[in-house]
Amino acid sequence: MKKSKLTDHELVKQFVEGEQSSFEILISRHKDKVYTYILLMVKKEYLAQDIFQETFIKVVKSLHAGKYQENGKFISWVIRIAHNLIIDHFRKEKQMKTFSNDDYETDIFNSSRFSDNTIEEDIIHDQIMSDVRSLVDFLPDEQKEVILLRHFLGLSFKEIAEQTNVSINTALGRMRYALINMRKLVEEKNLSLTIT
Repeated sequence: MKKSKLTDHELVKQFVEGEQSSFEILISRHKDKVYTYILLMVKKEYLAQDIFQETFIKVVKSLHAGKYQENGKFISWVIRIAHNLIIDHFRKEKQMKTFSNDDYETDIFNSSRFSDNTIEEDIIHDQIMSDVRSLVDFLPDEQKEVILLRHFLGLSFKEIAEQTNVSINTALGRMRYALINMRKLVEEKNLSLTIT
């Protein structure tokens, strides 16, 4: 049987038993998803590359130390390692500022009109989405992550909960507070995120 046809679990087992090429197949199989996730979180290519390398170094060490348990998907485990390294980075850099305000709750991802856009409306929409993406950078890391996983990677709240190792209610709560904080930022920065 060709190695490329083996499951992640089989490849992990072979790697732990000393088969280096099995790990190369795992990296090849999952590198795009892991790198995309990291890049969406940190938004800087050089930093994403560093964290990507650090992630797989940690994966190798953890596999050799017997820390990997086959209780879920291998890719979810790898992304959780990447997630923890990203959180560590932001904690060190102290780039995240926390807002807490329960006065507002608006879904700024929804626009009143979705069809038959003019060119002007498309340009305005692109600007709105660019503003939204920049606002995401001001959120605390846990809220930023749930926004990126939900709206940029299209994961369900169940998948987000599994990915971040929290309950669905916690994931929903993080989304709620993220939207509240983004609404506050919209008001502070006097942005218009609607097409009139």
